[in-house]
Amino acid sequence: MTSALYPTYPRADLAFKHGEGAWLIAENGDRYLDFSAGVAVLSLGHNHPRLVETLKRAAEEPWHVSNLFRIPQAERLAERLCDATFADLVFFTNSGAEAVECAIKTARKFHAVNGQPERYRLITFEGAFHGRTLATIAAGGNAKYLEGFGPPVEGFDQVPFGDFDAVEAAITQETAGVLLEPIQGEGGLRVFSPSFLAQLRALCDARGLLLVFDEVQCGVGRTGKFLACEHAGVAPDIAALAKGLGGGFPLGACLATREAAKGMTLGAHGSTFGGNPLATAVGGAVLDVVLAEGFMARVARLGALLRQRLAEFEDRYPSLIEEIRGEGLMFGVKTRIPNGDFAAAARAEGLLTVLAGDNVVRLLPPLTIDESDIAAAAARLSDACARLAAPAEKLGAA
Repeated sequence: MTSALYPTYPRADLAFKHGEGAWLIAENGDRYLDFSAGVAVLSLGHNHPRLVETLKRAAEEPWHVSNLFRIPQAERLAERLCDATFADLVFFTNSGAEAVECAIKTARKFHAVNGQPERYRLITFEGAFHGRTLATIAAGGNAKYLEGFGPPVEGFDQVPFGDFDAVEAAITQETAGVLLEPIQGEGGLRVFSPSFLAQLRALCDARGLLLVFDEVQCGVGRTGKFLACEHAGVAPDIAALAKGLGGGFPLGACLATREAAKGMTLGAHGSTFGGNPLATAVGGAVLDVVLAEGFMARVARLGALLRQRLAEFEDRYPSLIEEIRGEGLMFGVKTRIPNGDFAAAARAEGLLTVLAGDNVVRLLPPLTIDESDIAAAAARLSDACARLAAPAEKLGAA
């Protein structure tokens, strides 16, 4: 079937008519356990009653008034995000890429208003993914995403993953700060160690640099903490959020300390749709759930259970699985076979996953899953692994 959509995605031949919690029902009635969650977007799963009721109620009020007027829903959500994090100020966007763009601009403007406009460059890391705008693909540095779009946007100096000496060596008179994902999502679920993040914080403080975290995928409770950097006890100057913040409704945010954002004054940045009443009402409902007492402790507990089950497969199928990575309910399975083959086998057993770099398959279930969902996922993975291992075993026997 010919589609009028840009052919920029390798779409599976699946369409869904209904979702409930961690489950999706396809048009043909087949049931799938959704451990992709729209690539970590559906933090509360499908058809969550609180989100549905909030959106229905918000739809009967003004959808859009523009940022030329006060938006009480956005004001309340911003205050709650500041109360829950390091931040003093918030700028709302529609996506993660826009949130990272705002973070980049905020870091650059900070130095400009300090009388050092030449300090505009950010140190980034190999394997990073920060979005698909011209600036964020330059920040990510992936040649595949840069190809064909002209000269990359200037201002980004990439160093090897986790190489502190390389970070120090990359600092020049033009360096504004360091930008990284505490857990690389698209890059293969690679986790920066707590000690490395602490070293970066100390280095930035000593050299007058801003520390910028992209928590678009790993934030909003995904790892069992509201921000993944909390595991290291490290606070950034600026952070980008999106994905799980809207629970499926497009919503992103750039968070900053008052000092870091001091250059973002009247007219310095803007967004037509960012922070609209609908999106921020839904974002508030997400926080009602995620910030409720015991919720993130439950995510951590279920994450430990999921890690244990995945480790069992790593032990049982060493020819298929090389390593388990991740934190909370954000896991990557580094495979010894093409990761697309592994994901396809899982999908054939009714389990939806997501591909990542470094030959990794991601498991990003809704944060609202329970023990029965983990058991169901393990059963499907077991069947998928058995199917994939069988040809190799037969070959060995021959």
